[in-house]
Amino acid sequence: MTSDIIKDEKSVRKEATMERKQYTPEYKAKIVLEMLREETSVSEIASRENINKNQLQNWKKEFIENSSKVFAQNKLEKEAERKIRELEEKEREYQAKVGQLVIENDWLKKKHGEVYGSGWETKFGYK
Repeated sequence: MTSDIIKDEKSVRKEATMERKQYTPEYKAKIVLEMLREETSVSEIASRENINKNQLQNWKKEFIENSSKVFAQNKLEKEAERKIRELEEKEREYQAKVGQLVIENDWLKKKHGEVYGSGWETKFGYK
């Protein structure tokens, strides 16, 4: 009986230390596209790739359910690009306005100096 408990503990430890395999989205897409071509059966692909048949079916289902997002993403990207162009145009306008204000401010300082003489900045608390 103790040997059965030890065997059970070993198998539990072994299962706990086993990590799940991680597959890249590109790999999953390649496998699903192969399944959709129907040149090879799902069972053959599963045994060749050493992946459970049900897992492959889940990938296929998820792929088909999310396929419309490919086209929606294109629309979202276009909207984002349009928004970026608008923001860049506003930034150019603001930079031009700031440049104009700097020029006007410098001109006013010069004229103020001509009217009130040198040292006007100290007299009026600008320095």
